[in-house]
Amino acid sequence: MIFKDRTEAGRLLAEKLTGRIVKDGVVLAIPRGGVVVGAELARSLGLRLDLIIPRKIGSPQNPEVAIGAVAQDGAPILDRRLIELLGVTGAELGEIIAYELGEIKRRMLLYRGSSDYNHGNYNGKQLVVVDDGIATGYTMLAALRSASGLRPRELILAVPVAPPETLEILKKEVDHVACLLTPANFYAVGQFYQRFDQTEDEEVVKLLKELKRIEE
Repeated sequence: MIFKDRTEAGRLLAEKLTGRIVKDGVVLAIPRGGVVVGAELARSLGLRLDLIIPRKIGSPQNPEVAIGAVAQDGAPILDRRLIELLGVTGAELGEIIAYELGEIKRRMLLYRGSSDYNHGNYNGKQLVVVDDGIATGYTMLAALRSASGLRPRELILAVPVAPPETLEILKKEVDHVACLLTPANFYAVGQFYQRFDQTEDEEVVKLLKELKRIEE
């Protein structure tokens, strides 16, 4: 199975979750591609759309090598074994985490005009964390733990595609998982989409505004 695009993936996820979702549930989508999936899911199920923004913590020597991740609550998920193996110092780690937290705040302000959730109390809500796919799972793990800190009534992970071994780890963090594909031969999220263009900042802002108008 290959998805036509992120919109189709969101619609199919919504179909899978029909009957499970309550009317005051909230979709927390991960920018940028996850917002396209999340917007379609929210639109189909009549849910509110908001953001959660995890960031990869890259090695100082090679930023492409993930040594952890962090979301807006500031609590990092770290691969201590790899950090020790690469000789990353506490000072280096602190500097990278501070930078990524600053980037999270910048993006929250850019996309939604606020860097916190104080205007929307999610305590006791059903929260659905959405992305367009999962690879290693570091950033999703940070997102789920951050969302768990909002004290939801139920925490759901909804994603079109993920490797089975990664999904098994993430299942322990949530009350329910909705995943359409768990291929054994997984190389990259994009291999399961016919169209996997980069989502631009402008589209994220547009979708958030569009869904907000629907709510009102």
